[in-house]
Parts: sequence; structure tokens; C-alpha cells
Amino acid sequence: MRSERYNELDKKSDLINKLSSLMIYFTLYSMIGWIYEVFLEVVVYRWGFSNRGVLTGPYLPVYGFGALVFLLLVYPIIRNKPIISKIIWMPVVFLLCMAIATAIELGTSYILEYLTGSWPWQTYADYAINFQARIALSPSVRFGIGGVFFLYVLQPLFEKLSGKMSDKSRTLVALILLLIFVVDFLHTILFK
Repeated sequence: MRSERYNELDKKSDLINKLSSLMIYFTLYSMIGWIYEVFLEVVVYRWGFSNRGVLTGPYLPVYGFGALVFLLLVYPIIRNKPIISKIIWMPVVFLLCMAIATAIELGTSYILEYLTGSWPWQTYADYAINFQARIALSPSVRFGIGGVFFLYVLQPLFEKLSGKMSDKSRTLVALILLLIFVVDFLHTILFK
């Protein structure tokens, strides 16, 4: 009876740790997405700076959401595999990330249009291969490359860093990040 109770506590603790780690990863990838978008805007296209996000903070939740989907659906293919196996799977990982990110971007454009009347990347109309200016081939390829970079380089690094945190610290950081997102989301919905 006592060991069953400890098993339940261990399962609950494991779930909290996994959710906390996912929240931290979500935030990191959301911020990386924002940096990427601002870099494109300022350095590559030379349009000047603007907050690329739909929220106030320096993050794009669509990148965080996409990264979590990659982690849940694609990362198990290569996680903890020998390097040769990871290399063999790289084209499949690229195609999966490209397809998933494109589907998320398309869905997000419809959601944002419904909620706000537009979506931030309407410039896709200028791309040779696009669908309703919502998705385009060139960004989709970049998302596939980015997904490979996330899963092969960044995620193992983030897992090591997260693994060095105590359970309490990880949970506290995740709760603070969640609170920031919730407040920012409510601020955006109510006051913009």
C-alpha cells in the first residue's frame, strides 16, 4: 500500500517535471522565433524594427507551439539514437518539420484573421509559390531547416540545461513563465 502511494507521487512529480520542461522549451523557442523574425525584418529585408509578435513580449507563441509539436511528434524518431541513425533520419525529420510548421502556420493565419482581422505575414503574396498569402514554399523550407536545427542542436542543449535545474526551480520558472504569457495574452485581448 505504501509503495503504491509513492508510485502515485512519483508519477505526479514526473508529470509536473515534464510539463514544466515543456513550458520552458515553449518559451525558449517562442523567443528564438521572435529573434529570427526580427533578424529577417531588420537585417535581411531591411524593413526596420517592429515587434513581430501578436503579444507584447519578445516572443512568438506560434514558434513555441510548433517546437512543442516537433518535440512530441518528430523528436522521438531521433532522440537517444546513435549519430549515424540521426543522420539517416535527417531528410525525414526535415520533411516532417516542414509539413508540420506549414500546417501550423496556415491554421494560425485563419485563427489570427478571425481574432484580429489579419495575420502578420501577409507579405507571402509576393512569393512565387504561395497559398492565399498564408503559406509559401520558401518559408516552409526554412521552417524545415529550422526544425532540424532545433531538434538536432538546440533541444539536446536545452535538455541538458533543464536537467541541471532542481525540480522545484524548474517548476517555479515554468509557473512564472506561464503567468507572464497569461498576463500578456489577457492584456493583448482586452486592451489592444
